[in-house]
Amino acid sequence: MRMLNLILVQAAQNLTEAANVTSKAVQHEGLMQKIFETVMKSGPLMIPIVLLSVVAIFIFLERYIVILKAGRVDSRLMTKLKEYIQNGKFDSAFSLCHKRNTPTSRMIGNGISRIGRSFADVNSSIENFASLEISRLEKRLPLLASVVGGAPMLGVLGTAIGIIQALNDMVKSGNNIDLTLILTGIYQTLGTTIAGIIVGLIAYFAYNILVANVQRVIINLKSANSEFMDMLNEQAK
Repeated sequence: MRMLNLILVQAAQNLTEAANVTSKAVQHEGLMQKIFETVMKSGPLMIPIVLLSVVAIFIFLERYIVILKAGRVDSRLMTKLKEYIQNGKFDSAFSLCHKRNTPTSRMIGNGISRIGRSFADVNSSIENFASLEISRLEKRLPLLASVVGGAPMLGVLGTAIGIIQALNDMVKSGNNIDLTLILTGIYQTLGTTIAGIIVGLIAYFAYNILVANVQRVIINLKSANSEFMDMLNEQAK
């Protein structure tokens, strides 16, 4: 018990010291101000690059969660649907699809609502509905693809503007050229190129991860469609 108390006291002291150090850093250094100054030193184009990074991260996380949920295979759904369809309980099958409310169940539900028409019409309706579901999953992916190409281009543009400004300062200075100041300016503007490439790479990998997951959903939908059409064929015999 005594040892536990000593550990708790020591932990409390460490937390207090860390809080004091953090508080002093924020008060005396101006943490947010320093971050802002660092960004601004690389030129104003660093701001849209940072914003694009935030947009890319948001799109990836939001779409990844949506696509991951859509890609889950519910084997019990197809088993139950097969039981209902073989027994001619189409209303129960449709209600089950409505309750599950997944891309697969909505697609099958659309097919069930077309039962009574030719198999070709049912299959065509399901394929069209599946295309709509895929388009919903691919929402915002074009914007993420734009970040892939846009962020590096903004970075290069920022560096080019910085070099032009440095050369302009060199011309204006005449014989009193301060190479250190000029090279420092060029060095700082190179940060926009590096930042743009990093953001572009992150967006590139994020985009490909999302596309790969969408492809898995497409495969699942095709498999479910094929299984559903087999159910209808067996029920019609």
